[in-house]
Amino acid sequence: MTDTATIDSGPGAGTVVPPGEVARRTIRRTDWVPCKAAFIDCRTPGSDRKDNYSFIGPGVSQSADQYVNLREPHGFQLGAAGMPHGTTNSLHLHFTAEVFVNFDGDYQLRWGADGAQGEYRSVDGDVVSVPTWIFRGFTNVGADEGVLLTVLGGDDTGGIIWGPSVLREAAGHGLHLTADNRLVDTVRGERVPDGVALVTPMPQEKIDELDRVDAEAFRARVTHAGDRVWIAAPFLCSGLPGGGAELSLVIGYGMSEDRRAAPRLHDPHGFDLAWLRARAGEGVLTHRHPGTQVLTAKAGRWAVRLNTGADEQVVELGPLDTLSVPAGAWRSFTLLDAAPGRAADPGLGELLVVNEGDGRTRLDWAPEVVAAARAAGHVLDANGYVAPAEVLVTATDDD
Repeated sequence: MTDTATIDSGPGAGTVVPPGEVARRTIRRTDWVPCKAAFIDCRTPGSDRKDNYSFIGPGVSQSADQYVNLREPHGFQLGAAGMPHGTTNSLHLHFTAEVFVNFDGDYQLRWGADGAQGEYRSVDGDVVSVPTWIFRGFTNVGADEGVLLTVLGGDDTGGIIWGPSVLREAAGHGLHLTADNRLVDTVRGERVPDGVALVTPMPQEKIDELDRVDAEAFRARVTHAGDRVWIAAPFLCSGLPGGGAELSLVIGYGMSEDRRAAPRLHDPHGFDLAWLRARAGEGVLTHRHPGTQVLTAKAGRWAVRLNTGADEQVVELGPLDTLSVPAGAWRSFTLLDAAPGRAADPGLGELLVVNEGDGRTRLDWAPEVVAAARAAGHVLDANGYVAPAEVLVTATDDD
């Protein structure tokens, strides 16, 4: 249950986030709680050292012991795979979007029912959107501290389907999966509930009907650090003091107010995802929007200010710290220090921004930002894109 108050009138109208709610929605790297038995392959050699983290939503975990930092529905889910060097996440299939965000790791991704359809070596800064309805798995081939974040589409992912060999090997270790997605551990004395069927391997004829994805098509769904296209002036506040952040669209049109900007991936995921970067003292000025938003710092130390006036709350985020911003809350982002973490470009901080929904994320700017932008010669047109004020003098109403 959230503890927020909504004010419905006046220029400062919005969702006020009290201190306790801010704390509840702040997930530090030190708050991560691993589950070592989240999936049916937890005893399979090569996969038995795997940790599963669920930060926002339970993800596709099949264990009742999975710790979830924030269960509140966001329209998407956020988690991570903790895998020491050499550990493998076994082949499985998703129905909704699964996006990997590589935070300084080195992972060998593979796909196809037998894992032989193709491979891609993922490195720091990659965002990989794996097509739905294909089997995928991955192995940590780098250092133990590499982190692979996962963003999943929807509040209900529908679970997953495991590769046939994964189910057969797990059964040999006393692990079974029920049709309602419960893990049964017969080694620990658990029994299959009466009247509940067990999941059986997917029939080969149905596997043969799955999409085939070649290496070129898979690479087109990867946004490597070198593939990022940065929008120099993505917002109404761009060019104002403290509003100098740049934006790189990865999935969906997101928050960009540059009418010429286009994302690398357009297909529906249930969320949009972008990189935001800035130098110290710069960021995004006060704004809000009607959907949920999750921020995760990759590089640098960021100050996120929630609410306005006497209600203002400040959260500092360092690498791998996450903040869930409630719908309608006023917020601003400022880079304090670019040093912590690993950015693609020295001297810059990086922030991963995920918003719910498949449409554009339309921003509502604080009145003082609108006034300052207008004085600098910029307003938003009727479609929510930055335009010259001298051309669109009638498009500057605040209501």
